Amino acid sequence: MANPFFKNVGPINIKDIYKVLEIKIDSKTKKIKIFDIADLNSASGKDITFLHSNKYNSQASITNAAACITTKNLQHILPNKCEKIIVENVLISMAKITEILYPDSVNDNFDNSVKEISKTKFKNKVKFGKNVLIGLNVKIGKNCLIGHNTIIEKNVSIGDNCSIGSNTIIRNTILKNHIKVLDGCVIGKKGFGFFPKDGNNYRFPQIGIVLIDDYSEIGCGSTIDRGSISNTLIGKNTYLDNQIHIAHNVKIGDNCIIAGQVGFAGSSILGDNVMIGGQAGISGHLKIGNNIKIGGGSGVIKDIPDNSRVMGYPAKDLKKFIKENK
Repeated sequence: MANPFFKNVGPINIKDIYKVLEIKIDSKTKKIKIFDIADLNSASGKDITFLHSNKYNSQASITNAAACITTKNLQHILPNKCEKIIVENVLISMAKITEILYPDSVNDNFDNSVKEISKTKFKNKVKFGKNVLIGLNVKIGKNCLIGHNTIIEKNVSIGDNCSIGSNTIIRNTILKNHIKVLDGCVIGKKGFGFFPKDGNNYRFPQIGIVLIDDYSEIGCGSTIDRGSISNTLIGKNTYLDNQIHIAHNVKIGDNCIIAGQVGFAGSSILGDNVMIGGQAGISGHLKIGNNIKIGGGSGVIKDIPDNSRVMGYPAKDLKKFIKENK
């Protein structure tokens, strides 16, 4: 399960999935129970997954999922043992099933369980400023600091030797050890996931979390969305400058340095030792390799192999960019 905090109400019968999606049930449909929802890579024989693009053919061909929501044109890619549920709009259908399994994940209202930290078990354990609020199911390790007007909402785990700045909101997040979150950050809110349908926008439930590994730092005013199906990950010793946005499902490796106002669209993956200059933009569903340097103001719209240096829009090899802009 991507989020250890949202309650999974499964298992559900696969025939109920067909019913919700308004699909006629084939008489040969197996009696399959679905326990959870997962991406193609992590799905087990008890899970349902989805396939909506040829980009994921290699993962789809070896998925262990019990069932997969997909289209008529993509169904042949999936293993024979996987139940193929054919729909017109894969993502909207997946959103409907996620909402059934995780009904509490749709809305993202403020946490009314919070209490003043002075009225909680952390009052003598944590050094804190004024007007600090703590929700239910919160864990805080040793030697931690929390600044003024900060809200640690329900379902947050903070490790040892962490410093949380003022005017910050954290929810659905695991911070490991020796992490600094500077002033004005919002971490763990739902991602920007919705689909236009019949004149309205259908919200995709966000059941993932944010996981930030040891010795990392999050700059002032940064926002990090929790994952939709998988998690949003920040690696060890990775430093984010101010006003950085990281969308849902983004995965950033170890020892990365990212300058101010960089934006990441959803589901892009960065390797280790990546350096990105200020105001660069990274499009969604990309793979950025290890030991990459991306110049400030660049627009990255395609995958970048290991050990590359790129700049410009669209981002290209640095030497080529310099030659073209002499």
